[in-house]
Amino acid sequence: MGVDLLNIEGLKALEHQGPIVMLNLMRFHDRSLDGDGSGWDAYLRYSALTVPMIKARGGTLLWTGDARAVAAEAAQAADRTTPMLAIRGRASFLGERSIGHMDPGSRSASLLIGAAVATLEFEADL
Repeated sequence: MGVDLLNIEGLKALEHQGPIVMLNLMRFHDRSLDGDGSGWDAYLRYSALTVPMIKARGGTLLWTGDARAVAAEAAQAADRTTPMLAIRGRASFLGERSIGHMDPGSRSASLLIGAAVATLEFEADL
């Protein structure tokens, strides 16, 4: 399995510089390469082996899920800022006049997330 290919000794030799954060964006084949279910099924089998190893070494999984759902929630969260009073950032200088306007930072973040997901989906169709 791919876990055997890790350069554990090389990783141990590196100077510790703080936490390591990883973001894995993945697409799955309709059928797994070993023929035992879908690519998602194969990933679940892989996770069953690797997650305990990660946790045994003090690692933490912060989130797993569907990127499309994240993009949809980001857009909805940005919409929910419209009735809020801005108390931070440049919009806070507007005081009460900021109410009724979407937070620009939330909107920007939702657009970036949506664009990332759309790019992944476009590349999957190529």
